Amino acid sequence: MAGSNSLAPLASQSGAPAAPGVALQEALREAAEKGLAESRAAYARTRDAADEAAAAYEASFAYAAKGVIDLNSKALDALRANFDAGIDFAKAAINSRTVGELAALHSDYARKQAEAFAAQAREFGDLAQKIAAETMAPIKRQIGGMFSLSA
Repeated sequence: MAGSNSLAPLASQSGAPAAPGVALQEALREAAEKGLAESRAAYARTRDAADEAAAAYEASFAYAAKGVIDLNSKALDALRANFDAGIDFAKAAINSRTVGELAALHSDYARKQAEAFAAQAREFGDLAQKIAAETMAPIKRQIGGMFSLSA
């Protein structure tokens, strides 16, 4: 047994039995390098997709914030217009001379306010649709881009 152990180092030094081991090591090294390169590429794609998604959400939130400001501004404008109309009606009502004149003023005020409310509701609806579309546009583009890349 001692003789067989002493021959093993000599056999590995001769080079003949070691050649399959070197080829195996080379194949394993190449496979590891290829796997590492593919992992780096996959990581880069994932990082880029995450960065793009984050940018899309940031843009979406910016549009939403701007939309809230626009809605608040529109609400204040409507409040101001409705308040002014109420004050104008009150002044006219106080100066009315007869019940018939007061009734006519009230009827006119109610008709104008109904028209104003309808117009304001349309404006709010249009603005809300615009805000929703602008808010969702970056996310829709991002999702659409993800599906076009995978196709």
